[in-house]
Amino acid sequence: MTLCSFDARGVTSDCGAVLAPTLAPSSSFAAMTRPPSRPGWGVRVPKSCVLALVGLVLSACVSPPPKPVNFPPVLEANTLGVGDVFVLVIVGEDKLPTEYTVAPDGSVDVPYIHRIKVAGLEPQQVTDIVRRKLMELQLLTDPSVSVEIKAYNSKRVVVAGEVKTAGSMPLEQGMTLVRAVSQAGGLTSLARKSGVVLRRNIDGKTRAVVVDYEAITNNVIPDVPLQGGDTIFVPQRAF
Repeated sequence: MTLCSFDARGVTSDCGAVLAPTLAPSSSFAAMTRPPSRPGWGVRVPKSCVLALVGLVLSACVSPPPKPVNFPPVLEANTLGVGDVFVLVIVGEDKLPTEYTVAPDGSVDVPYIHRIKVAGLEPQQVTDIVRRKLMELQLLTDPSVSVEIKAYNSKRVVVAGEVKTAGSMPLEQGMTLVRAVSQAGGLTSLARKSGVVLRRNIDGKTRAVVVDYEAITNNVIPDVPLQGGDTIFVPQRAF
């Protein structure tokens, strides 16, 4: 700022030095020019909280262990039907045929006793009929007879999805899920092993359950016994 004096005529007589204004920084000005602070800067987080957070994230990423299939026990439907194959052995009669297939009329032709009706019968019932016929015809006095089912062609299992040979197959004695998949050629490279779906008719209603195939093959959970009418579907894995 410049300071000047004037005489009576209004003429400038003297001008002083130029003085620069001195401004003291105020608190409001400093606050306006200070860089904005970022939230969280300078805040110390307890180590225990960090560890707890890490544990929570890791637990969310870990899948729960696979569980065994919670289905009722399989129905032991041992009755014979059309197309079923069974082995009939008469002890001491080694020259007789042992394998029989149930004909469309539900019967089989057994040497010495000719045709007998077996459709709808259980193996033990067939055994009793053959023994009785042999004794009635006086062919044997106390024959020892056994009957064992080889293939339930009248009772079938369907395997579909990501298997090498999808389709229907006869239910065999003691067949399990892994065995059925194996007979279908095994899984393809696109199969989602942990998401195999098993469908079964229980009390007139179809129920489905997801089975971890890999957990079965790794002996983590037991294999699943099958019954006639079961359907196995192997989905495709996500890429």
